[in-house]
Amino acid sequence: MASAEMTPNETLDEVVSFPTWRKVLAEQALPEKVRRDFQRDIVGLLTACKAARRPVSTGFIRWYLGRRGLTEVERQYEREALKWFFQEAKRIGGVTHRHGAFVPPAADVAALEAQPRRNAGVPPPQAANDLGHTEWERALVAAMRQRGFLWRTEQTYRGWARQFADFVQPRTPMIADGGDVSAFLSKLAVERRASVSTQKQALNALAFFMQEALRIDLGTMEFAHARPRRKIPVVLSRVEISRLLAALSPGYRLMAEMMYGAGLRLLELLRLRVHHLDLERGQVQVYAGKGGKDRVTVLPETLRPRLETHLARLREIFEEDRRKGVPGVWLPEGLARKYQRAGEQWQWQWLWPSRMLMRDPETGVERRHHILDGTFQNAIRAAAAKAGLDKRVTPHVLRHSFATHLLEAGTDIRTVQELLGHSKLETTQIYTHVMQKPGLGVRSPLDRV
Repeated sequence: MASAEMTPNETLDEVVSFPTWRKVLAEQALPEKVRRDFQRDIVGLLTACKAARRPVSTGFIRWYLGRRGLTEVERQYEREALKWFFQEAKRIGGVTHRHGAFVPPAADVAALEAQPRRNAGVPPPQAANDLGHTEWERALVAAMRQRGFLWRTEQTYRGWARQFADFVQPRTPMIADGGDVSAFLSKLAVERRASVSTQKQALNALAFFMQEALRIDLGTMEFAHARPRRKIPVVLSRVEISRLLAALSPGYRLMAEMMYGAGLRLLELLRLRVHHLDLERGQVQVYAGKGGKDRVTVLPETLRPRLETHLARLREIFEEDRRKGVPGVWLPEGLARKYQRAGEQWQWQWLWPSRMLMRDPETGVERRHHILDGTFQNAIRAAAAKAGLDKRVTPHVLRHSFATHLLEAGTDIRTVQELLGHSKLETTQIYTHVMQKPGLGVRSPLDRV
């Protein structure tokens, strides 16, 4: 979904029809509080559309997010909810194109802007106070925090535990067993058509929940496994890469060039810190990548002058934050305990910092975080549309293109494997199927006629 900024008479022709959104939302692996917040924000949008007598469209959503009186926290909450609403509608075919310029509603604008908002800007509860509402949830939270799970992992596991608790109602998970877990996993595969990775994530979450948090032995479980689907990655040609980069603003372009030029995953890109760059040796050091693994990948030489300029601008932001007494950036828990002031040191600053300070969900401290993944994803999608690309372009397509273009240039596949951080060569081999001339450069027989 596009960002909140818009020009009043911009042509926006994507109209959303999603009557089953409540049912779909109820089936999502989301914490209960997040689900309630999403529902409140979506209802707010639909109420505003009804009052303005206009259909739900990308144009209306942009105007709605850009209305006056919202704090940055409130706007971010609504953006995440409406982003989910739009993407799920698009997934089921509920987004259609209707030509015509969007005009902000003249009637009832004051009433729409005055309608009550979520929690009047009150931030979400801090992790220290968000210990769960039931006995089984409190046990799960305690087990995860004793082991130092990341905040995202905690939210994911709590979401699966909530879904499982709904599945075994009216019983409680405290008296569930391996048979219940097997039935739930089978339902994911058979009824919901979940992917292999989704079912595996649910299995890991519920195994930890039952065995580590509730101390229930699951024994041997037999369940229907999700059918593996081998997806061919989307790859852009070099010309398409150039068109995409040209459509991005300078800041996002540098990020996209780094992701494409170094073959980074999205979160690896966003979590880069100043000391992860080795400009002299032309290397990017990736720490705690997928699977908690570290690796070194290539730093594009052409980016070096612009990265030096970028670092100079970051130094100004860093020094201004220090003058204002802004708390240091987030650090991994063990490092933060050992070096309590390290977050205030230059080398630990984010390479792609957010423009606004954000509230840390674990501690409640307002500090400078890195750019949100959704923000960069929206920028890439908007640039792809502007460039006229007819492929489904996401940030990860840049990583796919990095690997494919290296193989097409004759780079050894094991070298590509190391640069990508793949554990198995089979994972890297998928890119041999999308090379410009797959099968060792075999020509089509039609070209010989």
